[in-house]
Formats: sequence, C-alpha cells, structure tokens
Amino acid sequence: MNDIVLYCKSYRRDVLRAARLAESIRRFNHRNIPFYLSCPASDMQLFKSTVGNEGVIFLEDEEIIAANPALDQKAINDLPGVVSQQIVKSEFWRLGLCENYLCLDSDSYFIHNFDRDDFLTPDGVPYTVMNDSMELRLFGALHRHEKISRNIDADCRAVMQIFGRTGKQYEFGPLPVVWSKRVWSDLAEKFLQPRGMNFYDAMKLFPSEMRWYGEALLMFRSIELWPIETLFRCYHYEQQYLDARKAGENDELLSQIFIGVVVQSAWDKPMEYGYNKSAFSRLARIFKRRVLKRLT
Repeated sequence: MNDIVLYCKSYRRDVLRAARLAESIRRFNHRNIPFYLSCPASDMQLFKSTVGNEGVIFLEDEEIIAANPALDQKAINDLPGVVSQQIVKSEFWRLGLCENYLCLDSDSYFIHNFDRDDFLTPDGVPYTVMNDSMELRLFGALHRHEKISRNIDADCRAVMQIFGRTGKQYEFGPLPVVWSKRVWSDLAEKFLQPRGMNFYDAMKLFPSEMRWYGEALLMFRSIELWPIETLFRCYHYEQQYLDARKAGENDELLSQIFIGVVVQSAWDKPMEYGYNKSAFSRLARIFKRRVLKRLT
C-alpha cells in the first residue's frame, strides 16, 4: 500500500482544468507518486480523451461510493454537485489504495517539483493544513466584504458545536490538503456510526468535508498533529487574483514559496468545458444594463 497518493475528483465541466492539473503533475512529479482521477462513469470517455492516460489512473465515482455499502448512490446523486463531490472525495480512502492522500481539486495545478516530503514527515505522518484564515480575512476587510469573516466564523462555530469543542477556531483548508485514512476511519467508526450516521448524513448536517476531517482529528488525535500553512497559493476571488497580479505575482515568483496554484472555478469561467465567451459577454452586458437601469 502506498504511503501517499494524489487524488482529484472531477466532472465534465472541469475536464479542461483536470487536463491542466494532469499535465502539471507529469511535469513536476519526479518521484512518480501515483495520481488517481475520478469522475462520473458517464464522463469517463471524455476525460480519457481529453486528459490522456499518461501518469493518470482513472476511477469512476460510482466505484468509490460502492466501497461503502452504507451509502445510497441515488441519494448522493440527488444532492447538489458541490455537496455530492465532497462525499466522493471523503470516501476515497475506503478503496485501500493508500495510507494518506493529497486531495486536489481540478482548479489547482503544480508549479514546482514536489516529493513525498512535501506531504509527510520523515516518519510518514501527514502534515495537516490548519490556519485561522488571516489572509482571507484581511482581503475581506480591505474590500469591505465583512461577510467573509462572518461566514468563516459561523461555519467554524457550527462544526465545533457538532463535536462539542470550544476554544480557538481553525480552518483546515483550502484544498489541496493531505488526508489520513486513519482520521476518516475514526470519524466513521467512533463518531458517525454510534450516532446512526454515515458521511452522507454528515454532509446533510453541515456540508464541509474539510471541517469534519479537521475536527475529527482534533477530537480523536488519530495521527500526530503537524500543522502547516496552505500548500498552494489560492485565489478565492477574482479581485484577489487581480490585486495579486497587479502587485507582481506570477507562477515563477510563486514557485519560490508554493508548489502549486489554485484559481477557483467559481469565477475562472474561460477554463470551463463548453464555455462560450461571446454568450457569457452578452449575458454580462444584459445584466449590467439591468443593474444600471435600476440605479437610475
């Protein structure tokens, strides 16, 4: 069994982003850490033809879900995609392919050589991304987006309350993060099952897989805690990206500090499969006219 693998769960709209990620892994994965990429069975042919087979091990989302008999595939399919994909990512450990995995999203890509030591201690313990979101909070304060800090606080308190933890609030992301199967196993067997729950129920209760993982780690100490800052430079918002680029940030500069970059798909529309720039521009103009009309 591998001590560490790379894993990304994707879907049709993100296939071009997944292809970019895969290409960056081929370029910077000098130690050939196995890379698993999953997508719905209905998207598999598109992914294989677009991403290519070199250095990629493809899995169907359905086979990951099937590894846990307690889960209902139809019920998961009925959830919003932003929630259902979290369940797939959080159940990957059940396949028995690894002790730990770097969980990636399609909107990330590597910019620097990486190795096992970036993700694990010499003793094989995964580093835990764990912080208090100061950079993101500062961005919100600078741009008068007070809801950013309010939302972070509310989300932290909600999951802490589920676990009965008090004290300092922590973020356990953003992705990519290193996850241990031991933490997921303890969450399932020591917390969810005694309450008659599985991870589907957990996501219905509060949809944040990173918080469930992090709070379970703090409760059960399934692994030794080695906290680190984010592994990748993450641009959560377009304005954050534009500000950083204006200040001189680029991949060459960032590669001196980070091993990768995340450009969140929520606003990076040109990287979407099937994206129609002219149609999007027309919709943007119509929306702008309507807003201006309301203001005049």
